[in-house]
Amino acid sequence: MKCCFSFAIGLALLSGCGKSSETTPAKPAAPAASNAPAKPATPATSNAPAAPATSNAPATPAAANASVPPVPSAPPVPQVPPAAPATPAVPPTPAPAAAAPVPAKEVAVISTTEGDMVIEFWTDAAPKTIENFKKLAKAGFYDGTAFHRVIKGFMIQGGDPLTKDPTKEAAWGTGDPGYKIDAEFNNHSHVRGVISMARSSDPNSAGSQFFICHGSPTQLDHQYTTFGKLIKGDDVLEKIATTPTHAPDRPDKRMGVISIKIVPAS
Repeated sequence: MKCCFSFAIGLALLSGCGKSSETTPAKPAAPAASNAPAKPATPATSNAPAAPATSNAPATPAAANASVPPVPSAPPVPQVPPAAPATPAVPPTPAPAAAAPVPAKEVAVISTTEGDMVIEFWTDAAPKTIENFKKLAKAGFYDGTAFHRVIKGFMIQGGDPLTKDPTKEAAWGTGDPGYKIDAEFNNHSHVRGVISMARSSDPNSAGSQFFICHGSPTQLDHQYTTFGKLIKGDDVLEKIATTPTHAPDRPDKRMGVISIKIVPAS
């Protein structure tokens, strides 16, 4: 058995020595798994382009090499100045109150037994005195009185309610309306025809008695209240002032006052 195996080996060796020296390349061995190129990794989901949104409208193909005109920019919004602060509402100016009607100019008409005299008032000089005189005249206070004291070249005096009664002649010159008014001395001088208020030694003791100057007793200025002047009837003043008298300066003939009326100036 051993001899047969040796013979076979030798035969094989002999057969190999007789062939060409070209050797058949060995079958390449399968590359090791470590040297095989790695299978490209599936790109991460985050890097994959997003799938186009499903749309029913066909996509407009982009024109090749077409230049897209730039979208015009919106015109600049003009700057608007800030609104002026609202002007506070101003209440309407009330209509001026209607001016009080100016009273019509009035005069006093002194009707006497010798004729009429008309007196113009100085409302700027003695308004309270004039108001009092008008009030008494309108009430008929002076009607039926008399000029009880007459001094030629000086004045004629009247306005005493006691002169309505001839039996009270001794007391003439002492009567009044029952009250006194304050003096309103002013710059109107005592000259002929001026009417002024009679009073006692108290400057604020005038009441109803008055006198009309026949002369110009300017020494009475700023001591007695002048409040008007004669504008008609100077001849009547002259008759009364020159009538005969007896003591104490009483006219011999009654110089009566029929009435004193306050009427609108003509």
